[in-house]
Amino acid sequence: MNPLQSKAEKEIVKGEIKENFQEITQEDHDIFFKVVSFELTPEQKKKIACPDRQFPRQKSVLAVHWHPEFIPMELISQRIDTLYPHRENELIIPTQHNEIMEYKGFAGVEVDCYSKGFNQKVQILLHFKDTNVKKAHTLKKMLAHTFKYRSSQLFDFMDTIIRPHTRRIETAAGQTGADPELIEFVRIHVKKIETLIDQHSSSLPPQVMKNKVLRNFFDCLRPQYGDPFINRIQTYLTAVKKIVKADFPLKYFFRTSEIIEEARSLNAGIVIPHPEQFWPVLLAGYDVDGVEVWNPQSHRYTDFLISVLQDMNAKNEKYQRKLLILMGDDTHFGEKIKDSNSRNGGKPQREIGVQPSWDDLEIGKKLIKGNVSRERVIQEYKHRLSI
Repeated sequence: MNPLQSKAEKEIVKGEIKENFQEITQEDHDIFFKVVSFELTPEQKKKIACPDRQFPRQKSVLAVHWHPEFIPMELISQRIDTLYPHRENELIIPTQHNEIMEYKGFAGVEVDCYSKGFNQKVQILLHFKDTNVKKAHTLKKMLAHTFKYRSSQLFDFMDTIIRPHTRRIETAAGQTGADPELIEFVRIHVKKIETLIDQHSSSLPPQVMKNKVLRNFFDCLRPQYGDPFINRIQTYLTAVKKIVKADFPLKYFFRTSEIIEEARSLNAGIVIPHPEQFWPVLLAGYDVDGVEVWNPQSHRYTDFLISVLQDMNAKNEKYQRKLLILMGDDTHFGEKIKDSNSRNGGKPQREIGVQPSWDDLEIGKKLIKGNVSRERVIQEYKHRLSI
């Protein structure tokens, strides 16, 4: 028996549950409220406000795809000042998922929507002058509906594990090698999480109702059960989550064209992010301002996408508004305050405004031929948002 798994195996042995193990303890309460709390410790505030690196030679900062999550904007602003002490030119717009947020005169959001033509959920970035957001009554209602519907995936995720959904669980177990003891351990703890959410639903902010509640709760069990066992749980949870997401009905999302139409009525800028994940969206002919050709998880086809956009612009010279070439850092600020053993892959290393492809010598050749630079994109996109 692996000593790092001994505690869990003593509590659940061959499916037999130790007496009282299913009861919610004070420790369970403490972990749950730690996971759903947006309060930052002095150390966490320092992690945000005082980054351990600087980019003193970067004069232009373009950041139009990043997620504040629950981190206060004043701390993020301090971080930006430290990262880029000599910046002269900037366009920095937050894009929280399905929630408009503002920063220094601009506002943005990343919207989940549904493209019926190729039967797929896609995401688009919307950017505004902050004054236009005051008129966004219908769009805000659409986003609230989308936010609520997207949050419902957490309950489907928990229900799949607790009830359980046999096909999904067997598929995830087959993919990850999860044994019955681990599956039962996860089921019991997810049931506790569901109960605690139900007990405190009236006082919990809607923003905590995300799939990551489960991941974060189990990460807090590492001191008790050890990294190897919790790592196996996280692998299993990820497999279940992917199956749940694949089965998630798309018809309750607003159509991409509906979101774009409403956004244009507010003079919003519209950008397609993650094109590697949504290839058909490039062929759909949507009314957009630009395409993200690089971000930390979508960069395999950066060179190719630049060529495609430049060709499209060359063929449509009669149109004044060309497609902009953009890059996104996709920073998730909530990841930056987590303990090192609880971090989600490379997300904590992402940095607002850091998009290395702008400075790549090979890519730079293509950008120069298209008269594209960070400075020009900032200037042009600011102009479009301000008309």
